Amino acid sequence: MMSDGTYSGSERLFKLLEESGRKYNIEKIKLAEEYAAKLHEGQFRVSGEPYITHPIAVAEIVAGLGLDTNSICAALLHDTVEDCSDQTDLKKLESMFGAEVSMLVDGLTKLVDVNVEDKEEAHIENIRKMLLAMSKDVRVIFIKLCDRLHNMRTLAVKPDPKRRATALETMHVYAPLAHRLGMQKIKQELENLCISYLDPIGYREIQGYIEEKYGESIDFIEHLKESVSERLTENHIHFTLEGRIKSVYSIYRKMYNQNKSFDQIYDFYALRIIVDNELECYTAFGLIHEMFKSVPGRFKDYISTPKPNMYRSLHTTVIGREGIPFEVQIRTWEMHHVAEYGIAAHWKYKSGEKSKEEIDKKLEWISRLVETENATKDPDEFLHALKTDLFHDETFVFTPKGDVIALPQGSTVIDFAYAIHSGVGNSMIGAKINGVIVPIDRVPETGDIVEILTSSSSKGPSRDWLTIVKTSEARTKIRGWFKKEKRADNIIAGKSMIDAEIRHWSKLCTESRRNEIVATVGKRLGFMSADDLYNTLGYGGISMGKLSGKLRDEYERAMAALETEGVSEPMTVEQIKTVSPKRPHSTGGIVVDGAHGCQVKFARCCNPLPGDEVIGFITKGFGISIHKQDCPNVKLGRANPENSNRWVEAHWESGDNNSDQSMYEAQITLDVCDRMGIVADISVALSEMRVFLLQINTTNSSSGCSIIHLKISCKNVEHYRSIVSRLKSIDGVTDITRGFS
Repeated sequence: MMSDGTYSGSERLFKLLEESGRKYNIEKIKLAEEYAAKLHEGQFRVSGEPYITHPIAVAEIVAGLGLDTNSICAALLHDTVEDCSDQTDLKKLESMFGAEVSMLVDGLTKLVDVNVEDKEEAHIENIRKMLLAMSKDVRVIFIKLCDRLHNMRTLAVKPDPKRRATALETMHVYAPLAHRLGMQKIKQELENLCISYLDPIGYREIQGYIEEKYGESIDFIEHLKESVSERLTENHIHFTLEGRIKSVYSIYRKMYNQNKSFDQIYDFYALRIIVDNELECYTAFGLIHEMFKSVPGRFKDYISTPKPNMYRSLHTTVIGREGIPFEVQIRTWEMHHVAEYGIAAHWKYKSGEKSKEEIDKKLEWISRLVETENATKDPDEFLHALKTDLFHDETFVFTPKGDVIALPQGSTVIDFAYAIHSGVGNSMIGAKINGVIVPIDRVPETGDIVEILTSSSSKGPSRDWLTIVKTSEARTKIRGWFKKEKRADNIIAGKSMIDAEIRHWSKLCTESRRNEIVATVGKRLGFMSADDLYNTLGYGGISMGKLSGKLRDEYERAMAALETEGVSEPMTVEQIKTVSPKRPHSTGGIVVDGAHGCQVKFARCCNPLPGDEVIGFITKGFGISIHKQDCPNVKLGRANPENSNRWVEAHWESGDNNSDQSMYEAQITLDVCDRMGIVADISVALSEMRVFLLQINTTNSSSGCSIIHLKISCKNVEHYRSIVSRLKSIDGVTDITRGFS
């Protein structure tokens, strides 16, 4: 004890452990504290305090959650490997404190040497590492949340840019994680601290509202407690009654996100009734509605339908005799512990294998995130999955048997199918909502009964479902199916997408150089071969948007070297043949001026297909550009006498020389009448024809209908016409033209 009667950090920690009544290994915890103090000796926080004060404070918060000895040791040691790596490592910690402590510290240690190209990717990789460790042992995230809570409590000493960056990360990642784990006390404190740094003016404004109403609020709540206590006692209900005012962040979110005034916050006041069993919950609920007039649509039964984070309570909003609305929450003590501490309540109030099984079941969503991590090499895709699973409110949908499936808001019936089982999703051919057949992009609402129609003869999911589904679980399972079942098709699709991307840059790129570029980029991303990269791109494991910049950088490096050896004036056909290896087939199935083997590129303005009448244009240093003869740019170009010697005859190779496997990009413009599901119908039609959809964009026309632009892969003009014929049969498609109008 210190001279002023208070306890130092470590003394306060051990006093807390002693008073908890739990069986801690105090000797092991003292060894961890002493070892951490030794390693951090001479290190100070920005505030000037010895650094050891931080891990001790984190250990106190961890102990307050009721976690075990190893968790407290890991909290004390959590920064030693990262900040004191020249003095200790994970092997040393394992020899001193055991494998479990070492594993927890490893999960809390950042990837300081992560090999990525920018800080954003490094940040995402660190989150991935933490979640992977969390999937193995959830105590990792408990300790990390306690670490972040103490950092937020002491953030005021940091410079403003650092405060904002830390607060944003906390609001976007750690507060939602706490919510997903049901740890409401930590979540609410993190949110309040975040908003105080992100919008200090708004925070102070709401604090002023609360303080202004404080006196009348206390009187109002005390009066409510008195009248409710009297009624519950009359009915022989054993209870504990709490009154509260809504948190600053909760009010902030409703005022600023929902554009409400302070007077429109209906649940500013709240009563919490804690009883002994579920029957008394519903009895108390009935008594409250006898006493006060209820607000329609404001009753929620989270006891019969718990939230995914295990939260269970009855919620209702009623109006007091003074005409002031207030919320009432009714729960048992067990529900209350889970509401306060979430999954951590299992450590604080339960033990044994049954508890472990319950925890594993409640943490299935982490496993889904880890599956996404394994299925994609795209950091942006992983972050999207994380935000979808953490941020969105839930929709509760019923199976025909009455089971409840919780989905993020905006999820489709496809997401519902994959939430049941991957086999159900893969064999899905349709769906019903409340007995009515609906399009596969339909979004069910809370309370809907959804039935998935399946068929054993189903050919599997469509690639276009990846653009429809909302959840990372569904997206991962669809990609998993394509990865396993359609490797050959994936490689063709991926190669076509990269070819189309490279052609956008309008420079000569031989097939061998293209392969070299792809192989180089693939190697940097960890792929063993170009085909592995094509496969992953084809099934959606990495997005073209993420890959494009890396391909472009490598392409520019390769072309810069080529152009230093090239020419700046237009080449002749013979010169182009000289820089192109002679072989029996031309690159694009084109014969130029009677010559085979010329390297060509297809003009983006008209996208010629085999069967079109074509003409070639010799570009400056970059080969021959092939146009349709009726292309508007050809008409303009041939009218310019300066370019007359650069136009050359060209035609498609015939017979066996033109491979049926060659795919070409075609552009289609569809005029459609607006109706629900028409985009999905178009996507399904293309999928059924095994036509790869490279791009889709939709815009509104002046007539109130819509215009849909498609980029697809097809073999030739005849194939294109069959695609158009099929699309014209779709209800709502009024006109189709080639190219983008």
